[in-house]
Amino acid sequence: MAVNRREVVKGVALGGVAMVSKEASAAPADGGKIVHHVFFWLKNPGSAADREALVSGLRTLAGIEVIRDLQIGVPASTEQRDVVDSSFDISELMVFDNVVDQKVYQDHPLHKAFVANCEHLWRKVIVYDMRTV
Repeated sequence: MAVNRREVVKGVALGGVAMVSKEASAAPADGGKIVHHVFFWLKNPGSAADREALVSGLRTLAGIEVIRDLQIGVPASTEQRDVVDSSFDISELMVFDNVVDQKVYQDHPLHKAFVANCEHLWRKVIVYDMRTV
């Protein structure tokens, strides 16, 4: 029996579509990435050493394999408006594939070491977690 090359390519393409559809249907109902945004207020906000120590500590978290993106920053010098809160000293933003990975991060030894080594630097922390839609 002769095999038509176009039929083979068509079959592979349709099989790939079926696999993608099956994977999509197996995805959790809530879907979306998890964005974890943490704001830190230092005990000594004028201390460059404390600021650098916290930033260095945050950088160690990049070693946690489930983190898809890690950004560390300070308040931007954007226009001052009533809706802008720039009272924090340092912020970190992480992206995870799902809530399971975010939990892996929370329980990870590097995260626990970061908290143990750096919690003396901050007076206040606020966390905003969101699921992308």
